[in-house]
Amino acid sequence: MLAPIALFVYNRPTHTRKTLSALEANSLAEQSDIYIFSDGAKTAQDVDAVNQVRSIIREPWKFKHIYIIERSQNKGLANSIIEGVTQVVQKHGSIIVLEDDLETSPHALQYFNEALVRYQDDPRVMEISGYMYPVEQPKKLPQSFFFRVANSWGWATWARAWEHFNPDIEELTKDFKRRDRKAFSIDGTENFWKQVKQFKAGKINSWAIRWYLSVFKQNGMVLYPRYSFIQNTGTDGSGTHSDVDQVYRVELARKPVRKFPALVEEDPIAYDAIKHFYKNRKGTFFERLARFLEKKIQQRKMRRLKP
Repeated sequence: MLAPIALFVYNRPTHTRKTLSALEANSLAEQSDIYIFSDGAKTAQDVDAVNQVRSIIREPWKFKHIYIIERSQNKGLANSIIEGVTQVVQKHGSIIVLEDDLETSPHALQYFNEALVRYQDDPRVMEISGYMYPVEQPKKLPQSFFFRVANSWGWATWARAWEHFNPDIEELTKDFKRRDRKAFSIDGTENFWKQVKQFKAGKINSWAIRWYLSVFKQNGMVLYPRYSFIQNTGTDGSGTHSDVDQVYRVELARKPVRKFPALVEEDPIAYDAIKHFYKNRKGTFFERLARFLEKKIQQRKMRRLKP
């Protein structure tokens, strides 16, 4: 039994088609069920783009069964994912989760399904991450390994793990101490705690930071591949909470994972490699300036394209 795929789409027809085309090219696609959740238009200006997306998802894509759930109203990304994941994982016991701006390697479904079967009865493993950061010298890492951070760019989980998801961020953080914040933010090298504060201040509405908090509170582990099976194409400024940014660009995995860790414990070499990436991803002053200028140019282009 292959895990069902849940794909969340909204108003980006070009991204949606690219995501479905790449997913369809996976070796297990024709044997997999897919649930496509289409959120309703937030404003009148979004109606045309939403309808374009809905036309695309109704095309005869090569999956075993296609279930389309079209929302009449706009739920927003966070609520849509929380409700959709809960619905599918409770019915099937496991799930592979994608958004409309995630391009998959042809081996992604094989990786997710093999890992889901391998660790299905181990409560310490709470997520399978399809994305892997573009760290330096990846060949030094195992083919797959455990890391504490729950990643939202293409992932899989089980009903037994998702039942620990808590949407109440105050409840999740009420016992947090300084050492917890340090461990949560990988020694302060990533802005995860900043995201918590932004959520509490009403500046963002992220399901992902609450999922990571839920995993962290359970001392859960997340499986990662050495080479990424996911490419985020939404870092062009078109995504929710996503700016123009090439720092997270990767080369998609060309081979499946053959080796999975027997011990469920965080890999120290991988931890250091990812921590180094977090710490140095912004680059030198001139590299940051170049990305800032590129971001402004892309934002202007996006504004011109909007009706």
